[in-house]
Amino acid sequence: MNKNIKIGFFGVKPDDEKYLRKKLEEKKISAKVFFTEEIISPEHLPAQTNFSAISIFVDCVINKKVLESLPQLSFIAIRSTGYDNIDLSATSEKNIIVSNVPSYGENTVAEFAFALILSLSRKICLAYNQIKETGSFSVKNLQGFDLRGKTLGVLGTGRIGRHVVVIAKGFGMNVVAFDPHPNQEHAKENDYVYLPFNDVLAQSDIITIHVPYMKETHHLIGKKQLAMMKKGAYLINTSRGGIVETEALIEYLRNGHLGGAGLDVLEEEGVIKDEMDFILKGHPEEHSLKAILADYALINMPNVIVTPHTAFNTREALLRILDTTIDNIETFIAGKATNQVKFFT
Repeated sequence: MNKNIKIGFFGVKPDDEKYLRKKLEEKKISAKVFFTEEIISPEHLPAQTNFSAISIFVDCVINKKVLESLPQLSFIAIRSTGYDNIDLSATSEKNIIVSNVPSYGENTVAEFAFALILSLSRKICLAYNQIKETGSFSVKNLQGFDLRGKTLGVLGTGRIGRHVVVIAKGFGMNVVAFDPHPNQEHAKENDYVYLPFNDVLAQSDIITIHVPYMKETHHLIGKKQLAMMKKGAYLINTSRGGIVETEALIEYLRNGHLGGAGLDVLEEEGVIKDEMDFILKGHPEEHSLKAILADYALINMPNVIVTPHTAFNTREALLRILDTTIDNIETFIAGKATNQVKFFT
């Protein structure tokens, strides 16, 4: 049965091809396979057209024209969480199943959030730079604070937020959380409570953001919300830059109300639909000058750590994307497709 299926893998680097071939062999998926680093787009249609299934990355564009060039296609496995590069109305019309990778880095991002927290709480970057730049081993200005007994406010308790809670409990922290859809079972199992949004801001020593970026969360943290936070509290953002109003953040860092901030994302990145965009393109070329200048001010603050949207970026996380893609292909062949992306009219 498998031998009658031809699968095309597009936009695949040589190392990933080796890994995918190995996984296909382990799963005993004996379909005909084709690998190329080239992408598919309306301007770059594939030379071969007899694919039953294709696997693509975020740089491929699948629209009606592309689908018309692939008359035997019945399945698309995208190697990312986002799927805005696929015209779902066209795939739905042709009864083509689309599967994505809904989750691959929840523990990865949660760990990075704590890397930022620890770097700030123990002044690790300041200590490192002091030794590197001056050779001084003085600890005079490097006193930090314990996490044990402090209150962590978690905004958003999806997959990443729940991992953050578990790590925080390992440090002996108190946890309060806000989510429009509370997971009370997880809260009971891990001994934390859900509170109204403003109460989480007011009670927390550290706030960490794990909500998606959308119209409703744009500038979720602005001047009003920062004023509600404890004096000396810290803000961590590994989600999306647009959730925090940059100018307000700078104001509250400068006036001393906030103790510091750890930011893996900046507002000038714009609306990033999928972290995989950064693997291919880096940051977008067009920026708001005002936001850039504000971000530059953040970078130069001694109580702020800025990293280049890399919280998701571990080898293990990227391999989980490939593993899930192979699983999606396997279940499709078995007639039980998983992680299907639905088209809603």
